[in-house]
Amino acid sequence: MDLITIKDKDYKGKKIFLRVDFNVPMDKNQNILDDTRIKAAIDTINYLLNQNSILILASHLGKPKGIIVPSMSLKPIAKRLSEIIKKDIKFAPDCVGPEVKKIVDSSKPGDIILLENLRFHPEEEKNEENFSKQLASLGECYVNDAFGTSHRAHASIVGITNFLTDKAAGLLIEKEIKALNKIIENPEKPFLLILGGAKVADKISMVKNLLPKVDTVITGGIMAYTFIKSNNWEIGNSAVEDKALPIAKEVYKELRRLHLEFHTPLDHIIADKISEDAKYLATERGTIPPGWIGVDIGPQAIEEYTDCIKRAKTIFWNGPMGIIEIEPFAKGSIAIAKAIAESNAYSVIGGGDSIEAVNKAGVADKISHICTGGGASLEFLEGKGLPGINILLK
Repeated sequence: MDLITIKDKDYKGKKIFLRVDFNVPMDKNQNILDDTRIKAAIDTINYLLNQNSILILASHLGKPKGIIVPSMSLKPIAKRLSEIIKKDIKFAPDCVGPEVKKIVDSSKPGDIILLENLRFHPEEEKNEENFSKQLASLGECYVNDAFGTSHRAHASIVGITNFLTDKAAGLLIEKEIKALNKIIENPEKPFLLILGGAKVADKISMVKNLLPKVDTVITGGIMAYTFIKSNNWEIGNSAVEDKALPIAKEVYKELRRLHLEFHTPLDHIIADKISEDAKYLATERGTIPPGWIGVDIGPQAIEEYTDCIKRAKTIFWNGPMGIIEIEPFAKGSIAIAKAIAESNAYSVIGGGDSIEAVNKAGVADKISHICTGGGASLEFLEGKGLPGINILLK
């Protein structure tokens, strides 16, 4: 994949429309819970600032569905970004319009402007032409560094390039593509695929594409419960994706055909309810009794999965092993994160809640690559081209 990158360009003194992914988790008081995605954009920001350019940063946050939702404003992000790079950030009250244009036009080389939430306008997700043109009018060049949104054909990802034809990928996108290509093209064996979390149906295409390259698969979370139920084993009241049961059966057939090593948990942590004050215990075997809910992998599963991780040379992990937001049910995910960090494998974490597990375990710096986009990484690993990447190819 031959990308046009910012290393191929000269941006001295130019106004650059830089699409970033600052869609970070926040609490009800607008405190940032995880700034991984903000920090991931810093290398590109600094690279462009070193060329004395004017940076116009644009991002979405949450799903405001085309209306102004004050709790989804990017203003707290401007404050956090300023703290990280130790530089003032101009915050624009909108992402288009005369007031925004005035702020941009009065800026000097070295200035950074962060636009307000793109998705406050319904035209963003609709990839509306006039909205794309308004965004493009703010800059002279376009740089996309928002890997996590590059699977969406939105105005700030695709439409804008019809008007800003000087376009390139940022350093983060280049890094993401390189890491994922390593998994697709030539993974060192044994290759371990770790699947957890929910959205089973969304991950199946990726699984099918990777299976011919994989040696071992281990599962947790709703992904595991779906596979277990597809074999008619008891899962109690555990969450399961019923619509994905036929697909799970198909995957089982493919696993057998390829003679792959496949694991569902040997035991589970089960609870009477999903709550901090729930009553919980470990099962003695891999089925879950009626009335109980599977909330994490058990100690036997952790031991078996750790052994699989120790043997692996390449690891791709997407989705937690349990309900990571609740402390007693996060132990399996944290144990997996620590085992990966201690392994000698080339490891890639596929975004989403898996990042939270790695951060809770305190081992982010020991992972080979952490993807900033769960959905984008899955679609890329399906073998599908991403709209936001395809337009940046030479």
